[in-house]
Amino acid sequence: MSRPPTFTPPPGTRALPLRTARGVFAALEAGPAEAEPKGTALLLPGFTGSKEDFIAMLLPLAAAGYRILAVDGRGQYESDGPESQEAYAQVELARDVLAQAEAAGAPVHLVGHSLGGQIARAAVLLDPSPFVSLTLVSSGPAEIAPSQQQKVQLLTEALTAMPMDQVWEAMQAASTPEETDTDGPALRARWLRHSPAQLVATGRQLTGEPDRVAELAAAGLPLHVVSGVADDTWPVPLIDDMAERLAARRTVIEGAEHSPNTDRPERTAKALADFWDANQRFS
Repeated sequence: MSRPPTFTPPPGTRALPLRTARGVFAALEAGPAEAEPKGTALLLPGFTGSKEDFIAMLLPLAAAGYRILAVDGRGQYESDGPESQEAYAQVELARDVLAQAEAAGAPVHLVGHSLGGQIARAAVLLDPSPFVSLTLVSSGPAEIAPSQQQKVQLLTEALTAMPMDQVWEAMQAASTPEETDTDGPALRARWLRHSPAQLVATGRQLTGEPDRVAELAAAGLPLHVVSGVADDTWPVPLIDDMAERLAARRTVIEGAEHSPNTDRPERTAKALADFWDANQRFS
């Protein structure tokens, strides 16, 4: 089971609006205190997640010498978004990432967790030039596993029939005691601020994403594939195969499952920083 995110940014980090040519996005920022950063990294959260999923990695990454921006995408938590599902088409989300990278001071290292990885991939395939490297964290080659597709379909049906607070209560009622032993009030507050249109549209993407591994391999960026030792969204052997097809660096985080960034944040941060250090010549 993944650990829940912490919602209070630690000292040395700050919340800020990231102003871009495509709108304003809520962000968390951290960086080295007494030196110029080696580079900047842009971190994209997953389905139902937010920038807070990276909080525990911000200071370790800053200590490694990097400036970090973790962002809420449009319609996620503290970033506003339209009510139209068309606004959340993957190509629109990818264009947002290109604008975020430009506002952050491209070129940047790009990191995407789960759904964020597939949006990051789409951004790179639109235009790789704003990026130094791409790291996919617990993000697979195509659609999610059949069991997870069923869960997303049930969620979509609920979102079209009930308000967000009732959907939350239904999800909690269907969860096991272990799954609900988390920071419930903060997670509920985050859930209520997500756009239902964003959840429906991105859920559809997760259940129908094509395999674009060959396209990504041809994009020419240094690539890194990170996962835990187990994953119920994309089986780890599938992630292993994707990494081989990409000729990517492969890191498995011991003690982690689908969210290494919250399960083992210091180990995950070290893996990211080591990869970025190895690819600074591309900056």
